[in-house]
Amino acid sequence: MTAVIEWRALAPVLLVLVAAILGILVEAMMPRAQRFFAQVFLTIASVAVAAAFLVANWRAGVGGPVAMGSMMLDGPTYFMWGSLLVLGLIAILVMAERQLNGGVSTFAASAATVPGSRAEAEASAARLEHTEVFPLALFALGGMMVFPAASDLITMFVALEVFSLPLYLMCGMARRRRLLSQEAALKYFLLGAFSSAFFLFGVALLYGFAGSFDLKAIADAVQNPTMGRGILVAGMAMLGVGLLFKIGVVPFHNWTPDVYMGAPTPITGFMAICTKLASVGATLRVFYVALAGERWSWQPLLAVLIVLTMVVGSIWGLTQTDMKRTLAYSSIAHAGFIMTAVVGASTGSAASPLDSVASAMFYLVVYGLASIGAFAIITMVRNPSGEANSIDSWSGLGRKSPLVAGIFALFMLSFTGIPLTGGFIGKWAVFAAAWRGGFDWLVIVAVVLSLVAAVFYLRIIVVMFFREPAVGVMVGKASAFTWLPILVSAVGIAVLGVFPGPILDLATAAGTFLR
Repeated sequence: MTAVIEWRALAPVLLVLVAAILGILVEAMMPRAQRFFAQVFLTIASVAVAAAFLVANWRAGVGGPVAMGSMMLDGPTYFMWGSLLVLGLIAILVMAERQLNGGVSTFAASAATVPGSRAEAEASAARLEHTEVFPLALFALGGMMVFPAASDLITMFVALEVFSLPLYLMCGMARRRRLLSQEAALKYFLLGAFSSAFFLFGVALLYGFAGSFDLKAIADAVQNPTMGRGILVAGMAMLGVGLLFKIGVVPFHNWTPDVYMGAPTPITGFMAICTKLASVGATLRVFYVALAGERWSWQPLLAVLIVLTMVVGSIWGLTQTDMKRTLAYSSIAHAGFIMTAVVGASTGSAASPLDSVASAMFYLVVYGLASIGAFAIITMVRNPSGEANSIDSWSGLGRKSPLVAGIFALFMLSFTGIPLTGGFIGKWAVFAAAWRGGFDWLVIVAVVLSLVAAVFYLRIIVVMFFREPAVGVMVGKASAFTWLPILVSAVGIAVLGVFPGPILDLATAAGTFLR
């Protein structure tokens, strides 16, 4: 069979992956002094051109199965690709910040050296830095784009590994708190490999049930089974473990607090939204396309896991004293809020055209803007040893830098779901979708736990504005690489809280999966 590749349709993904390969050649062939600027330019240019192709293809109506049926270009694919490119780019810009660290990046001079060793000291004295992080981020972004677009389980598994492996590496590259960073990378790698094994076991069982890896063929086999349901249920459960691990759903969440706290903060911001966005997109495609006929089996179990997720994220977040760890539990709670729309599996109506897919996609956009902006600000609040991640060290920040504290408060209010922020519209959308799907009890639980989670967001605001300033803590002078993502995120949160219509309409128009 002759391979048929739709080059124009796949251009957004191919450009990102080709740029990642070129980034490797830059590392191998360019003088060290020129690599940083070359990598930053290559990254920004490739993502910008990929976004241009994406818009052109979407407006031209390019769609349907591509790459010999291994990927599907439909509305959700285009919306998620656009979200990944925009959010991924502003997250990668934070990785390029060097002014806060005295002219070097936040990444280790030599991540392969033993922390505290002479080799590490020599690399730091020579002011070396890991510019390899940019091609690694592009590889991860490319894999994330393929993951929600994959229309067969083998392509989905390959995409899962393509974006996971670079993240494992980047988590261990922090310049400071090296042992904590390496511990985070090791935990993420081991637990990630474990979840990938579950995913692969699920793929094998579903292949045994349907005789195909194709999602449409699996859906047809669910409607007209030739095998017993036991193998289907087992495969569905194992596949779900692999997907829910990446989203951070309880009980597959244990990696999240340690990895968020130990990874370099720009990488944490990148993971917080891009990984979640790609994984939710893949989960929607698997459960709404391949397993839609078994919704009565997976909906009740998924609803229970969502309640546990919101409980753990909201209540455990109250006890945290580290800012990054607090936002990690916030991420877990928000995973539960997002998944309320998924479990509702509702369709739009004339009165309310926003369905589960569209509401989840909109929520991911507003949550992503707030997450990237919040982690970018965390990189700026510093003490003599580096980032000041203790919540107590943020005391009185509103007096030292009212602008930074005010923007961070805006992000906390969006996480809370306060009206006139994008987070309020996002929560309204996902809760409305779950309610229309018949899960009114789940919406009530989610609203109550949203109020619980609001306590630790508001506590941070109180610490910043109503306490005496902490000694030795300051807001570092960042460059445009940090300020641009912060301002874009703040403006986006404010605009989507007041004028959400255009993005809601776009999400609604793009909310239908093709089979």
